[in-house]
Amino acid sequence: MTKPSKLFTSIASALALTASISAWSVEQDFSSMQMKGVEKVEIPVDVEGAAQRLSRAVQFQTISNQDRSDFDEQAFRDYHQFLEESYPLVHKTLKREEVGDPRPFSLIYTWEGKDPSLPPAIFMAHQDVVPIAEESRDEWKEEPFSGVIKDGYIWGRGSLDDKNQLQALLEATEMKLKEGFQPERTILFVFGHDEEVGGPEGAKHAADIIEQRYEKIAFVMDESAPLVPGIFPGIRENTALIGIAQKGFVSLEIAIHGVGGHSSQPGEESNIVALAKAVEKVEAAQFPYKIHDAVRYQYRYMGPELPEAQQPLYKAVAYGDNDTVTDLEKNFIEVMSKNQVTRAMLHTTTAVTMFNAGIKDNVLPPAATAVVNFRPMPGDTPEVIIEHVKKAIGDERMTIRDISASTPATNVADPSGSGYAMLEKTIRQTWGNDLIVSPFFVIGGSDSKHFQARDFAPDVYTMTAIQLESVKEFEGFHGVNERILVEEYGRSIGFFYQLMDNLENL
Repeated sequence: MTKPSKLFTSIASALALTASISAWSVEQDFSSMQMKGVEKVEIPVDVEGAAQRLSRAVQFQTISNQDRSDFDEQAFRDYHQFLEESYPLVHKTLKREEVGDPRPFSLIYTWEGKDPSLPPAIFMAHQDVVPIAEESRDEWKEEPFSGVIKDGYIWGRGSLDDKNQLQALLEATEMKLKEGFQPERTILFVFGHDEEVGGPEGAKHAADIIEQRYEKIAFVMDESAPLVPGIFPGIRENTALIGIAQKGFVSLEIAIHGVGGHSSQPGEESNIVALAKAVEKVEAAQFPYKIHDAVRYQYRYMGPELPEAQQPLYKAVAYGDNDTVTDLEKNFIEVMSKNQVTRAMLHTTTAVTMFNAGIKDNVLPPAATAVVNFRPMPGDTPEVIIEHVKKAIGDERMTIRDISASTPATNVADPSGSGYAMLEKTIRQTWGNDLIVSPFFVIGGSDSKHFQARDFAPDVYTMTAIQLESVKEFEGFHGVNERILVEEYGRSIGFFYQLMDNLENL
């Protein structure tokens, strides 16, 4: 990854090469979009009790393996029982449904509102976690599923992704119910059980059910980036990124089936070599760069907070036209393409993730397969991607099939809408005003994509409502030594408690 200092040296060089800025750009307003003067609110939370409950939750090994036949149903049953015991008022007051096809381990909770005519709000999180790579176990300072509370942290797989958000929602709801609170609009909680493999069994099925019940959804919030200082190149300040759109997800299997045999009599080209050449061609045939509307919104909010010398570049992006590309936008693309995070925001990405062939050192395998994962931009449908891959390979021996629960790139939520404003206000009430809040284009994805790609839920926002100390802590997502601060977990619960109040004014 290009270091931020080098990245912004490149930006300065790009600006120096640009002779002028178009007149229309000069006239456009590029003042700060940050909300001002929000008063901080302190919410008393039973942090110790909540931390103990999250510690226990981490111990349930609700793992989503890529091989879906490797699925521990009992772990999910036990976790559901634990939730029922831990949040008695939630389970007494809210309707809980176990849904999913073919395995019903996702949860929908319905908290009936006072006014059934109001479109409901949806809060999402997921129960499942990624597996622990065996080769990484020695790198963990604490056992991955111990849930140990030590040195002010809750350690373990799921503490950050994503049981903290799931249980913070239930903690806040339990608090509200103790106070006799009932929301004006109905609130739905959707807790998927297979988010880490795309959500085809859980969240997709839940979205189907909810779409049948409600004509419109007012607001959806799901996980995404946590609050992290320096999470984005060029910004040292604490930053809260609110996802307003997500890329799609497509995985293709590329395979060759031919003649195997003994390694002492190899043909002119083995199946492994033929497949390797095909995969190399696919990786070389990168999709072109383009600036998405969500990226334009991102730099309208983030750009004014960056150094003044760089602002003309971001201003050109913020107010650009998708039908043309200005010189400044070309410079922007050139600079951003040198950083792996920002590069992924600008095109459909291609990632070779699996390669399988051979069973013995003296046997030529009769077949070889590879999996290539794509995160599509809008317009790059599975059909478009398959055609792109076939053209790149140019070898009829190769078969190509979609093996994923493919989803398209999502709609773009409105960053000027009341839902975004409500989130920013709650962020500032919880963590103060000394931070930057900005929309952003999510290069990964979450279960909410199953809602955000549908017209009945246009405004879907994503963020993980917890403060991390540094970018280093962010590496715990799917990595080793996943952990969160106990104190910050308490603040996360307070965030959702306050958000439920603010939801009344949506």
